[in-house]
Amino acid sequence: MTTTSRTPTQLGAAGMLVGNQIRRLQHGYLADCSEAVATLARLRSGAGKDPLAVPDLWGLIDLGKLHDGPGLAREEDQVRAQNAVYAALALWALHQQSRQVAMHIGGGLELGAAVRALMPVGEIDEPVRQRFVRAGSAPTLTVLAVRLRELVTLLRRDEISLDYALLADQLHRWQYIAARNDVRRSWGRSFNAHRSHKSDTSTEPPTATDGTDSKDTQ
Repeated sequence: MTTTSRTPTQLGAAGMLVGNQIRRLQHGYLADCSEAVATLARLRSGAGKDPLAVPDLWGLIDLGKLHDGPGLAREEDQVRAQNAVYAALALWALHQQSRQVAMHIGGGLELGAAVRALMPVGEIDEPVRQRFVRAGSAPTLTVLAVRLRELVTLLRRDEISLDYALLADQLHRWQYIAARNDVRRSWGRSFNAHRSHKSDTSTEPPTATDGTDSKDTQ
């Protein structure tokens, strides 16, 4: 498991809400709290989907603070923030499934760095890189969420954590055409800058199974 972290970034309303929600749910899930386990199961159903098209997600998370966030006075801005929150939470719920270590770490890996951590030291895994490129070139948020789901499945397999609060803010900004390239550049920079702590002489990391715990069958 890779634990390299970045300097914490000032979060916006979407990121703050996601960070707070995940801290609560992640603690409950790792403690095998039935309410948290059930909530994650419901959130996973929205991974890679339009949250407004998944009725079971409606009202699952209190989004009241999004209406008070700076720059979120307009309804369309609130909808973008809401979509980012649900997309990030659903991806995290998928990532956390059957894992007994925290898959969200605040101030942890950005998307590009997490993807780079999937690759062998000093090498580029071309199929993984292509998946990352496809995510970066997604034309809509729904398509982006589907392509991020593919990457998250790989991160879950290798137990590589991700900063989902930062991802939520980036997904929020990504929905504005003027900010989209800034988000892509940030992902690209973190991919290129990441350096794994693993050495060529280290033992192989444990291989996570694809099996599910009994609590994840709900």
